[in-house]
Amino acid sequence: MENQLIVIRGGGDLASGVAHRLYQCGFRLMITEQQHPTVIRRTVAFASAVLENQMTVEGVKARHILSLAEAPTLWQQGVIPVISAEASEICREMSPAVLVDATLAKKNTGVQRGMAPVVIGVGPGFTAGDDVDAVVESRRGHWLGRVIYEGSAQPNTGVPGIIAGVGSERVLRSPASGIFRAEAVIGDVVEAGQTVAMVDEIPVRTAIGGLLRGLLADGLPVTPGFKVGDVDPRIYPEYCHQISDKARAIGGGVLEALLHLQWKRKG
Repeated sequence: MENQLIVIRGGGDLASGVAHRLYQCGFRLMITEQQHPTVIRRTVAFASAVLENQMTVEGVKARHILSLAEAPTLWQQGVIPVISAEASEICREMSPAVLVDATLAKKNTGVQRGMAPVVIGVGPGFTAGDDVDAVVESRRGHWLGRVIYEGSAQPNTGVPGIIAGVGSERVLRSPASGIFRAEAVIGDVVEAGQTVAMVDEIPVRTAIGGLLRGLLADGLPVTPGFKVGDVDPRIYPEYCHQISDKARAIGGGVLEALLHLQWKRKG
């Protein structure tokens, strides 16, 4: 397995849950991420390596690289390379065994079958048997983590999953266009109505009290309605540094899909 390269498109918290599970199973990984990641749960996202040069999630290390030539050294050290490049370019250069699109963009933004022997999409926007070989369900509920070999995941409702009885109220969104500046840090316990950030001169206030589990990085441009934070009504500080149940379920689905499809091809 360590000789099979898996390219994971996206380094957010859900994609990082996938990467962590595959890493623990012995696969060689590379993560592609945009130059200015808009990840919210930065303390459990390998995308943070782009911002901070390196990132560790539950004992697994990742480091930002500028060229593919740096990757072999990191693999020898047991470190996941994170590169700001298009997955299509990486696939042409590295010929991975598997490509996983875990950007959770709610639509296909450039992945297609044939880019690697096995192509897996996470969440809505992909159709197994058409643009990918398998789809992993990302919506909370009975089907979370289910592998779909024909068809698509459930459509995006735009409504966040319920946590401790709270849905949309736990998500912080930008009130206007401008530059985002944090006034709190991930892990803070906040109260309803508290200002946790500014977009230019306009405050971003919480709708509920709880644990500030995620917050956008400083200095990024945002637009009205852009997701900039996440408040967890459960006040467990350790959750800020642990992979979520949702991410683990999706990671299990991706692992099942790639093993099944590789076994089917060999058979």
